[in-house]
Amino acid sequence: MNALSRNPADRVIVVGAGVAGLAVALRLAPRPVTLVTAKALGLGTATGWAQGGIAAAIGPDDAPALHAADTEAAGAGLTEPDVAARVAAAGPGLIGWLVAQGVPFDREADGALALGLEAAHGRRRIVRSGGDSTGRMVLEGLVRAVARTPSIETVVATVRDLLHDARGAVAGVVCEADGARFRLLGRAVVLATGGVGGLYASTTNPAGATGLGLALAARAGAILRDLEFVQFHPTAIAAGADPMPLATEALRGEGARLIDGHGNPVMAGIAGGDLAPRDVVARAIFQTLARGDSVALDARGALGARMPTRFPTVAALCAGAGIDPAVQAIPVRPAAHYHMGGVLVDARGASTVPGLYACGEVASTGLHGANRLASNSLLEALATAAWIADDLEVPAPGRILPGRPGSAAGSAAGPADLSPIRGIMEREVGVVREAAGLGRAVARLAPLARAGSAAALTGLMIAHAALGRQESRGAHWRGDFPGAEPARHSATRLSDLLAATETRPTAEEALTP
Repeated sequence: MNALSRNPADRVIVVGAGVAGLAVALRLAPRPVTLVTAKALGLGTATGWAQGGIAAAIGPDDAPALHAADTEAAGAGLTEPDVAARVAAAGPGLIGWLVAQGVPFDREADGALALGLEAAHGRRRIVRSGGDSTGRMVLEGLVRAVARTPSIETVVATVRDLLHDARGAVAGVVCEADGARFRLLGRAVVLATGGVGGLYASTTNPAGATGLGLALAARAGAILRDLEFVQFHPTAIAAGADPMPLATEALRGEGARLIDGHGNPVMAGIAGGDLAPRDVVARAIFQTLARGDSVALDARGALGARMPTRFPTVAALCAGAGIDPAVQAIPVRPAAHYHMGGVLVDARGASTVPGLYACGEVASTGLHGANRLASNSLLEALATAAWIADDLEVPAPGRILPGRPGSAAGSAAGPADLSPIRGIMEREVGVVREAAGLGRAVARLAPLARAGSAAALTGLMIAHAALGRQESRGAHWRGDFPGAEPARHSATRLSDLLAATETRPTAEEALTP
């Protein structure tokens, strides 16, 4: 163990080792950080699967104000303008910071950064690395940077609970590794645990993305916001894999088109066409599939032929599925991809519980609103990491250690088999939702959550929030409430949720289809 981190009054604990967690740890250097990760560095994180890139207004015809405006437009009334402006303004500098950490980006012949176009962006502003391997390249670069930073130690374990000091502030974590539990104490905890896609049967996320950070924060008393907004990526490759490989949105930016089983354009007559916002495209595909038709991404011809060099990741995924995109259209369908909701944080990245911060997909900063703009996810994580590090630069005086367990509803455990939960979420809390299905989801997930399942608790919170939002907005589409109400955020508190779901079936009844 790094000697610098032996004093818990100085140590910051970061939970998660995707781009968000790694960036926080690096930004805090040389302050001591303990990085808790469920798997070895570089494994098990959605960052490595991000294909498209990082949005940043660096082109000669672009400006942060234009980027912020596109972000607000995609957010369907719930993006906070000051947050969008702040993050967009930070974009060019964050790309520079990544370059300084050793991340290589694709460049044009003249040395300028190569810029791609994605849906709902008004300019070419997607900075990429390795063609469509941006997430992997960023992750590898940051892992190398962490390895050469002596102030960062790594603990491979699963976090089961948060600890509080005598005044109620978060003061550490309870971890589990090889069947044994132990405590790590610190002056603050930063959750960087990623998203919730693993709760769905159809997802582009790693299996471990089941919303553990949301359950931990809720049990610690934090307010969670806008949990109903789950983004379904419209073009997951439907070739039988779990998780589903992703056909990056940048393909449509380069000319690929969505067609049905008869070769007709799926997006014909819809504003934005194939480059409409993700929620619009996902619903159009969902509705086509619901009619019994099929949907494919058509890149046949020149684009498909050059895919091995321009989109090597997608080309390899297609090859693995026996698809030649130069002569075959790629079968696709929507899959759970990104969670816009999360732990409510302020401009410092701090939650409503002292000592607890959140960064990346687990956080609700106000950037994404009801529908994330493509390639804003890595950007947000990098920006929030800097905010958190600035706030934690100087330890707060008077912290009272050691910690005590802070979870009134039990520690974060999970069932060995997530398939019942994934089935419930897929059927009832998917692309199109209705009251009856959401009610069934709440009834079946509540007893599992009360029995200690963190995954069920997260699913329950999402389903309950979706049931409460009786309108259609962004990624949340209610078949029984297709209109929009005045824009508002939703808030979830565990105490309120438990009271609202107090009378529910037993865990055995909940697992009955």
